Amino acid sequence: MQTTEQSFSDVATDRTSSGVSWGAILAGAAAAAALSLILLVLGVGFGFSTISPWPNSGIGAAALGASSIAWLILTQIIAAGLGGYLAGRLRIKWATVHTDEVYFRDTAHGFLAWAIAALVVATLIGTVIGKTMSTSVSAGATIAATVAGMAGASSPIAADYSSSPASSGTDGNNADRSNGGNGDAMMRYMVDSLFRSDQSAPDATASADLAVRVEAGRIFINSLHASSLPRQDEQYLAQVVARRTGLSITDADKRVSATFNIVHTAIANAEQDARQAADHARKTAAYSALWMFVSLLSGAFIASFAATFGGRQRDHVAHVGSLA
Repeated sequence: MQTTEQSFSDVATDRTSSGVSWGAILAGAAAAAALSLILLVLGVGFGFSTISPWPNSGIGAAALGASSIAWLILTQIIAAGLGGYLAGRLRIKWATVHTDEVYFRDTAHGFLAWAIAALVVATLIGTVIGKTMSTSVSAGATIAATVAGMAGASSPIAADYSSSPASSGTDGNNADRSNGGNGDAMMRYMVDSLFRSDQSAPDATASADLAVRVEAGRIFINSLHASSLPRQDEQYLAQVVARRTGLSITDADKRVSATFNIVHTAIANAEQDARQAADHARKTAAYSALWMFVSLLSGAFIASFAATFGGRQRDHVAHVGSLA
C-alpha cells in the first residue's frame, strides 16, 4: 500500500511540476560561458604568438583567418557540449514522463543552457567587439579623408601657401603639420616642382610667388575634379611657368602636362586602393559573420545533443540492440 501511495504521489508531482529545471540550465550555462571565455583567451594568446610585424616571420593572414575560424568552432563545440551535458545530467528525474517527452525536455534544457551562455559571453566581450568596430570605422574614415584630401576637396593649397615661412617663424613646415595629409603634401610638392628653376624671375617676390603657386594649385584642384586639365588652363600655366623659370613655352607645356598626369595617376591609384581596402573589409566582415553563424549553430546542436546524453546518464537509461 505504501508503494502504491508513493507511486501516486510521484505521478501527481510529475504532472504538476514544471518541465524546466532552471537550476540545471543555469549551471550548464555558467560552465559553458566560463569555458568559452577561457578558450577564447587561449585562442587570442595563440594568435598573437603566431603573428609578427617583421617580414617573413609568422603566419600569413589567410592562415590566421582559417585557424581563427577553426578555433572558434572548436570553442563552441567544447563549451556548448560541456554546458549541455551538465544541464541534462543535473536536472531532476522525471519518473513517470514518457520517453519521447524526456528526450524533448533534455534537448530543450541543452538549448536553453547554450542560449544563456551565448548571451553572457556576448555581453562580456561586447566592449571588445565595440572597440574593434570603432577602430574599423575610424580606419575607413581616415582612408576616405586621405582620398578627399588628395583630390583637393578642401582646397589645401591655398591654406598652405597662405602661411608663409616668414609669418610662421619656422622653416615653413607648420602648414604640413597643420594639415597632416599625405595627399596635401604630395600636391604641394607637385605645385612646387612646376616652378623649379635655377634662374630667378624678375618679379619673384614673396607675395608674387605665393599668389602664383596658390593659383596653380587651384587650377590643378579644379582640373582633378574633372579628371582632365582644360587646354586653356594648360596654356596659361605653361606661360606662367615659362615666365618664372626661363623655360621655353614647349618645355613648360610638357612640364605642366607631365605634372598633372602624375598627380592624376597618384590620386586614381589612391582611390583604387581605398576601394579595394573597403571591399576587402566588406568581404572579411561578411565571411566572419557567416562563420560565426556556423559556429553558433554548431554550439546549439552540440549542447542539445549533449543534454540528451547527460539526461540518459542521469536516468541510467541503456539502449539495448535487438538480438539476432
